Amino acid sequence: MTKKIGFFIGSLRKDSYNKKVAETFADLLPEGYESVFVKIDDLPFYNEDLETPEDAPKEWTRFRSDVKDLDGVIFVSPEYNRSVPAVLKNALDVGSRPYGQSVWDQKPGLVVTASPGGIGGFGANHHLRQSLVFLNVPTLQQPEAYIGNIANLIDENGKINEGTVNFFQTILTAYLDFAGKLEN
Repeated sequence: MTKKIGFFIGSLRKDSYNKKVAETFADLLPEGYESVFVKIDDLPFYNEDLETPEDAPKEWTRFRSDVKDLDGVIFVSPEYNRSVPAVLKNALDVGSRPYGQSVWDQKPGLVVTASPGGIGGFGANHHLRQSLVFLNVPTLQQPEAYIGNIANLIDENGKINEGTVNFFQTILTAYLDFAGKLEN
């Protein structure tokens, strides 16, 4: 049975570094795994007033259905003002509601942050992890994935250099091993 791994990208920019990182991770998935890039840019901001038993925004319903079917989740994000971009935090909130029906529960998680700066999105990485603890998403602790100076790791054709890809493979292998242990 093919396992579906969902990718959630915290940057909406067309030529996003984080999108390139996520695509590279997706390309590294071994046979038996399928990458699913989950759409989050169309989600209305979470507002409990919009959540009624009869109706909820159709984008929320689609998103929750998409996430519910995943076997694992990988978050790839930049850092905005030492925290998580609003689009990603909103996706976490939408998926966690209505109360008691979170689509995140028990899905193995991986957090990867990439930034043109030297600290590689450290603040966003840790803020995201705080939310994932509450959402009951067991998250790989080691190796940590802070990708600093990302602009210098990508060539003129948009490809990430071999040494960095090898590091990504190490992270992904550890994540898939971690996720496999959670199944038992």
